[in-house]
Amino acid sequence: MAEMTHVDGKNVGTIALYALSTCIWCKKAKSLLDELKLAYSYVYVDLLESAENAIVKDNIRQWNPRCSFPTLVINDHECIIGFDEEKIRGLVK
Repeated sequence: MAEMTHVDGKNVGTIALYALSTCIWCKKAKSLLDELKLAYSYVYVDLLESAENAIVKDNIRQWNPRCSFPTLVINDHECIIGFDEEKIRGLVK
């Protein structure tokens, strides 16, 4: 599995952000996580080598069959597809 970059913050569980480096909605999701000061890990899928890229996309498809971005996986149990500000803000309890 690709190495993800960890961002320190308030721990509300495991948050994994799968994003594209050029995607405005991915940037908005990442900025919102930063604004909420949440701990999360992220990877820019488009910057991965092809073999690693394929593995990560297969993993994303388990949660999001369309493999669209951003995809946030929370606690390996829940998934937020796209930039859904309300759902992301709902992670703060």
